[in-house]
Amino acid sequence: MAISRPHPTRPGRPPGPAGPAGGPAPRRAQRWRRPWVRHGALTALLALSGLVILGLVREQTGTEGFLVGLGLAVLPVPPLVAAFRWLDRVAPGPWRNLVFSFAWGAGAAALMAIVANSFATRWIAAETADPSRADTLGATVIAPVVEESVKAAAVLLVFLFRRRDFTTVLDGVVIAGVTATGFAFTENILYLGTAFGTDQLTGGSGVSSVTAATFFVRVVMSPFAHPLFTVLTGIGFGAAALATGRRRPVRFLLPLGGLLLAMGVHALWNVSSALGEYGFFAVYAAFMVPSFGLLTWLVVWTRQRELRAVREELPAYVGAGWLTPAQPYALGSMRARRVARRYARGHGGRTAARAVTQYGAYATSLACLRHRGRLGRAGADFAAREHELLRELWRRRDTARPALEHAARVTAPPVPLRAVYGAYGLPAGVYEGYGAYGRHGAYGVVDPGRSAHPVHPASGPDPYASPYRP
Repeated sequence: MAISRPHPTRPGRPPGPAGPAGGPAPRRAQRWRRPWVRHGALTALLALSGLVILGLVREQTGTEGFLVGLGLAVLPVPPLVAAFRWLDRVAPGPWRNLVFSFAWGAGAAALMAIVANSFATRWIAAETADPSRADTLGATVIAPVVEESVKAAAVLLVFLFRRRDFTTVLDGVVIAGVTATGFAFTENILYLGTAFGTDQLTGGSGVSSVTAATFFVRVVMSPFAHPLFTVLTGIGFGAAALATGRRRPVRFLLPLGGLLLAMGVHALWNVSSALGEYGFFAVYAAFMVPSFGLLTWLVVWTRQRELRAVREELPAYVGAGWLTPAQPYALGSMRARRVARRYARGHGGRTAARAVTQYGAYATSLACLRHRGRLGRAGADFAAREHELLRELWRRRDTARPALEHAARVTAPPVPLRAVYGAYGLPAGVYEGYGAYGRHGAYGVVDPGRSAHPVHPASGPDPYASPYRP
């Protein structure tokens, strides 16, 4: 008996969950499956935790100290968020992921950390009858473990529940960095507000005040400290996202290794404050600055690698009619993308510019997906995901194509694109399919004689004309 294969471009609604004895699931369970219910519960939880942590901080610093700390702590937030957003420009993720990450770090993570740190410090002080030792152990052992764990929870949640938005190392870096930025924001309010209260009691003012010293150390010298620690966890999750097809223990150990490394670096940073003035500057100069420079180089190199993947992988879709010959070049250059967005904004307004940005994001995701397939790391849903991304590109083609072709003409090298890419704008050999099952394997190949024009202009190219035709 022949079994028909469902059409991948026409996904039907999945059947409802079965209840006992094959009957429908209880209505209460079905309600929790609705997205707006989950989103509403999560929003309420984050809002409640934010209000509680702000109340605790205001109680410790006083109203005046809280306002001063809030005004000073907000200063490094926009540059840090802008830096992580810049890293994410190649394939920008949804804003809701960044909002969730920042809210988790500033609210839920900060609340859990302050409660756990206080409880652990009091317990150690009661067991050892030595408050000074309890404070030292709390800062160097308890705080790094607790704080990095609660910040890593945000990365884990996005990794589990927003898996399609979490496919590269840069995704882990951005989510982890924004989470840590939110955590540092709340922590800086507490430290700066407490320092202001100390100055009010001692009469300190000017450059010699405790507030000025705290601001210099936490906001001027080391605004990147918490993001630096947690980014190591994000790199571990990003590596796990790229390790599709490998054994499960390996994918589990990568995030765990990143988390342990983040805890270790955090502990070293906290220890430096107990080594005196020169010890702190020695650790800062010998370890923190080089680590920051190395991580900066790593994430920028990863960003350039994604752009290179766009230039190398997308030409295969030109022959099937999904892209024009100039598009892989334009999408593989951030300068060309900026020119395309300006062109679209000038001719179609913000909506057109947003469509071009989304087009670039989907194209980058498609290139990374094909790259993983060529390396044999494609998941079981490869074909469905590829068709979904291609449909998203086709929906925005009328707006994005003129802008990208204009950008290619403006930024192109003096050598004609046809001379660079060859027939149909394609490099030699790109027609060959690679796939997770080897060359000419399950994903098939693109026929070199196929027309460069869409098969069905009204509805888009044939979905089975992609380089990975199943």
